[in-house]
Amino acid sequence: MEIRQLEALVGIADHGTFSNAAEVLGTVQSNISNRIARLEDELGTELVNRSTGMLTESGEIVVDRARRILGELSAIAADVSELNADIRGQVVLGMIGTAGRWIVPLLLDALRTTYPQIALRIIEGSNSVIEPQLVHGRLDLAVLAWPVDAPELTSVELFSEDLVVIVDKNHALAKLDGPVSFATLAEYELLLPLGGTPIRREIDDASRAQGIELMPLIELDGLRTIASLTFDGHGPSILPATMLSSHLRDNFVAVHIDTIAKRRAVLTSRRFGFPAAPVRAIHALLLDVVKNAKNVPDGVYLPDGPAQ
Repeated sequence: MEIRQLEALVGIADHGTFSNAAEVLGTVQSNISNRIARLEDELGTELVNRSTGMLTESGEIVVDRARRILGELSAIAADVSELNADIRGQVVLGMIGTAGRWIVPLLLDALRTTYPQIALRIIEGSNSVIEPQLVHGRLDLAVLAWPVDAPELTSVELFSEDLVVIVDKNHALAKLDGPVSFATLAEYELLLPLGGTPIRREIDDASRAQGIELMPLIELDGLRTIASLTFDGHGPSILPATMLSSHLRDNFVAVHIDTIAKRRAVLTSRRFGFPAAPVRAIHALLLDVVKNAKNVPDGVYLPDGPAQ
């Protein structure tokens, strides 16, 4: 079994076709085909269905192992560079959108100063998109909303944020004094996160504790889309407070909700295996820049207390 055979199979898994894998790996399609054929011969099983181009069940198993092997090979060079105080390599970081808008600028500023040789790639999405990619090795680290379900992952708390009703300032909910109750929210159709997602579980747990079922106008697994619908006039939504940017506050308000827990964001990594030096460096750097952040958005709280 050769490393380039494993690279070919991962290339097909990530890029969809033999020709795309060849382009990414800097070779020709016939070489990719030969490498996969030899690997299949050695393992005695089909790894890629030639009629559909999809990985077989055996192929999926081999790809999961191959990602770990290739990751360890990459880590060798990165760890050696660490001995020379010159940490270099690539780190792929997943991040929920509400965290990215204020954390990424802090991280990039610190990265330029501290680890200029680390190439950082950031993939944005929801927990349902990011979490499986982290489990299967496509991502090195991720900032996710708590709870994180996969037992293969471990997390450390990064920050928490208020869940609020974002609504047009002329809406009846915007004119209430003090936090709004779930009994009042139940009178309105709301734009809500998709059922089963971490943020929706927080909302449902709080409302059902009071015997209240909210009325969703629509449910979406995408907080940016929900916010856009609210800002386009389709109705109030329940979202993290950071979704209401400062330039929108002339026309929209964030109404606090009575008796609802704050949304927790965590820095998550794989539980097993020893991460490469660049991954360890970004993990520590991310914790540091958040802990020492000065200009934290309204409604965000750091682990040691309310943001200042």
